[in-house]
Amino acid sequence: MGYEGTAAKKRPRTFDELAGQEFVVSTLKNAIADGRIAHAYLFAGPRGVGKTSAARILAKSLNCETGPTETPCGVCDSCRSIASGSSLDVIEIDGASNTSVNDVRQIRDEVLFPPNASRYKIYIIDEVHMLSGSAFNALLKTIEEPPEYVIFVFATTEVHKVPATIRSRCQQFFFRLIPQTVITSHLAQAVKELELEADEEALIWIAREATGSLRDAYTLFDQVVSFSEDYITLEKIRQKLGLVGFEQMQSLEGYLARRDVQSAVSTVDEVLASGVSVEQFLKDLAEYFRGLLFVKRGIVNRHLLGAEPERLEGELLQALSEFQLETAMELILELFRRIRYSLNQRFELELLVGRIAGLQDYIAPSEILQRLEELERGGGVKPAAESPASGKGDPAAVPAGNAAAGAASGEAAGSGKPAGSDGAEQQPAAQPKTVSSTEVIEAVLEALKRKPTLVSALKGADRFTLENDTLVIVLADSYTAHTVKEEKQAILKAAGDRAGRPLDISVSMKKQEAARSKADDAEVEMVKNVFRGQVIQDGEA
Repeated sequence: MGYEGTAAKKRPRTFDELAGQEFVVSTLKNAIADGRIAHAYLFAGPRGVGKTSAARILAKSLNCETGPTETPCGVCDSCRSIASGSSLDVIEIDGASNTSVNDVRQIRDEVLFPPNASRYKIYIIDEVHMLSGSAFNALLKTIEEPPEYVIFVFATTEVHKVPATIRSRCQQFFFRLIPQTVITSHLAQAVKELELEADEEALIWIAREATGSLRDAYTLFDQVVSFSEDYITLEKIRQKLGLVGFEQMQSLEGYLARRDVQSAVSTVDEVLASGVSVEQFLKDLAEYFRGLLFVKRGIVNRHLLGAEPERLEGELLQALSEFQLETAMELILELFRRIRYSLNQRFELELLVGRIAGLQDYIAPSEILQRLEELERGGGVKPAAESPASGKGDPAAVPAGNAAAGAASGEAAGSGKPAGSDGAEQQPAAQPKTVSSTEVIEAVLEALKRKPTLVSALKGADRFTLENDTLVIVLADSYTAHTVKEEKQAILKAAGDRAGRPLDISVSMKKQEAARSKADDAEVEMVKNVFRGQVIQDGEA
C-alpha cells in the first residue's frame, strides 16, 4: 500500500472521534438513538472541520448491521464498504463537478430503486452550493418527499449560496472552527504515533496556521515532518518555509526602539536577501507586533501569543505605549492590504520601518484632550515660573537638566533671605521651618530608586521644582512625559511625605512651556498697550 497522509489516517471513524463538534455529535447520536431520522441534512461550516467525515459516520450508523446505532461497529461489510468508498448504497457526489440539471435528474431517477444491500440509500453531496439554479429546482420535489429508504446529506462551505427553499427542507447543522488547543493536542498525538519529537512552539505554530481546520493542520504537519528528520522545531520551520526568524525580529525591534533606522533597514535587507518575501515579512511583523500589544495589555496565553511571553519583553515594549503599538499594527496591516498594487514592494516596506521607528513621537488623541482640559482649567494661560537666575519665583528651584542636584540658592531658600543681601531687618521674627525644594526632590528620587526608568526621566528633566505647593516637572519628549504621568501618585506620595503636606503636580513638555511663556509675553504686551504703562523690574520703583 502506498503512502497515506496523516489527514487520511486520522480521519474520524466514529462520532466520538469527531473533534471540536460536540453539539453536532450529541444531536445526531440522540436522534439515532430515538429513531428520529430526517430525510435530509445540511452540514455547513469552514473547510476541514469534519463535515464529510460526519456524513460518512452518519451513513455507517444508519446502515451498520448492528444498527441503526450511534456507535457503528466498523467491522461489518456495510461499515467497511462505506469506509473504503465502495458501498453501492452510499453515493458520494462532488457538487462542484456535477452541477448540471442532468446530473440531478439522474439522481431523481435512481432514488426510485431501493438500496442494494443496506437499510438506507444515502446520497452525500459535497459542496452542494455549486449546483446550478436549475439543478436545485430539479432537486426540490425529491428532497421534500423522498422514498422512506432515501436520505440526503448536503455539505457546504458557503451556506448562504444554498437557496432558502433547499435549506428549509433540511435539518441544518453548523460546524465550528476547531479550537487551537484541540488541534495542538491532536498534532502532539500524531507526533507520538510517528515516534518523533517536537517542540510545543512548533506545534502551536502549525495549529495557528491551520486557522481552525484540522485537515489543514495535518497537511502542513506532513510537510514539516518531511524536512524535520526526527525532531520538529520552530527554527527549522522558519528556515525551510522562508519565515522571519525570531532572533532577526528581536534584533529589528531593538533598532526600532532606539530609532536606529539605518540598522533596521539593514536588517530588513538581510531578511529579504535570505529569500523571505515582502508579504511573508509583513505577515510575521504583524504577528510579532500583535504579541507585543497583547503582552502590553497583560495577555500572557502562549496559544494566543505564539511564543513565551518573556521572549517578547524587549526594548520596543518599553519604548512604545499601547496606542503607539496599535498604530504600528494599523500601518503594517494597511500596507499588507495594498502591497499587491505597489510600484515597488521593498520601497514601501523600508518606508514602513522608518515610520515605526518614529512612533515614539505619536500622542494618543485622549492624551491631547486631557492636556487641553488641563489648560482650560488653568484659565487658558498660566504665569511662567521665573528661574532662580532672575531672582524671582522659588529661590530653591532646581536648574533644568540637573533635577537631582541641589539648587544653587538652596541655603537662601532655607533661611527665607533673598540671595545676595544680608536681609537682617527683613527676616520675620518667628518663621516656621520649611523643607526646601531640593530636599523634597532628593526624597522623591530616593523613594523611587527601584524604578530606574522613572528616576532617569526625572533626572533628565528640563525643570523639576517645588513651587508653592505644586511640583513642576518639564520634560523634553512625549515618551518621558508619559512615563512620569503614569507614576504621578507615587511621586506625589514621596514628595508629600517629605514636605509634610499634600502637594499637587504639573507635568508638561518643553514645547508646552515655551508656548505658555510666549502667551505670557503677549498678555503683558496687551496690558501695556491698554493702560499705556511700562514694565518696572524689582528695585526700580
